[in-house]
Amino acid sequence: MNSLANRVQLIGNLGKDPEIKNLTNGKIKANISLATSEIYRNSDGEKITETQWHNVVAWGKTAEIAENFLQKGNKVAIEGRLVHRVYEDKEGKKRYVTEVVATSLMMLDTKPKSN
Repeated sequence: MNSLANRVQLIGNLGKDPEIKNLTNGKIKANISLATSEIYRNSDGEKITETQWHNVVAWGKTAEIAENFLQKGNKVAIEGRLVHRVYEDKEGKKRYVTEVVATSLMMLDTKPKSN
């Protein structure tokens, strides 16, 4: 049951190409901006689309897959865990971040990444 304690599954579209960082310790990190949309009708019958943006971080092989195969607009399924962190910016202000640390991703588009 512990494997269900902190589990996130999202299906959405990339808002931009993944941002790849090769760290000095040899690790690779990908920052992914993912949009998920929910469509519903309000009380007047109008169709409403509500979009949420999610910050996703991928490491290692998952980051390499993102680097080599993902681009803006791609539809992907991402599974991971939710992480909250606090840091101080350059002005010394506390900043709060919520992100999904991806453990796996599945490409749902059939189009290959164009170079």
